Amino acid sequence: MLESLFPTTTTSSALSVGPMLAGIASALGLGLVLAWAYSFRSRATRSFVIALAVLPAIVAVVIMMVNGNIGAGVAVAGAFSLVRFRSAPGSARDISFIFLAMAVGLVCGMGYVLYAAIITVILGAVLAVYQFSGFGAKNDFRDRLLKITIPEDLDYAGLFTDIFASYTTYHELVSVKTSNMGSLYKLSYEIGVADVADEKSMIDEIRCRNGNLEVALTRQEVGRETL
Repeated sequence: MLESLFPTTTTSSALSVGPMLAGIASALGLGLVLAWAYSFRSRATRSFVIALAVLPAIVAVVIMMVNGNIGAGVAVAGAFSLVRFRSAPGSARDISFIFLAMAVGLVCGMGYVLYAAIITVILGAVLAVYQFSGFGAKNDFRDRLLKITIPEDLDYAGLFTDIFASYTTYHELVSVKTSNMGSLYKLSYEIGVADVADEKSMIDEIRCRNGNLEVALTRQEVGRETL
């Protein structure tokens, strides 16, 4: 059962319809398993889940069509090098599942269906469990983007240091911008909230310090999941 479905020769050989359909069907089935593991207890776009489900079959077809032919392999590599993906950058988790889907398709294309199933079950389950259990997560839910507006006569250097020391685990000034013909400064800080319940108290103290001008507290806009 662990042997390849296809004959192993050093030269190109004809591929039978039966083994080819078996390899494609196996790759499609394992792709569905991977797509389910990816979308388990997490947000997922429909287009990415569909692509993840069919990617192993696509890779398997390419491997089966090359079938030991060096010329065909070079042609396929050249064709894939011309493809340019125009999409939003994927997260580290997305890239992990894409590589896993390609690996499963590669193994199916070589005819080792049982090995591909073992790889899918073990690694797919491990990735799903890590996602569900929150493995590697820190206090990202406490990270905030704080935007404060101050009048031009205030020196923003160290203006809120004592407040940040009381309510945050860290703070960093990331941008300063003028507005209203230079009469106002807009400060942006990345902070870690020590206690979510104290957010209102922190904002109230900032409002007393900046003359009751605008204060905005939101989740950090920059994602930390990309490679």
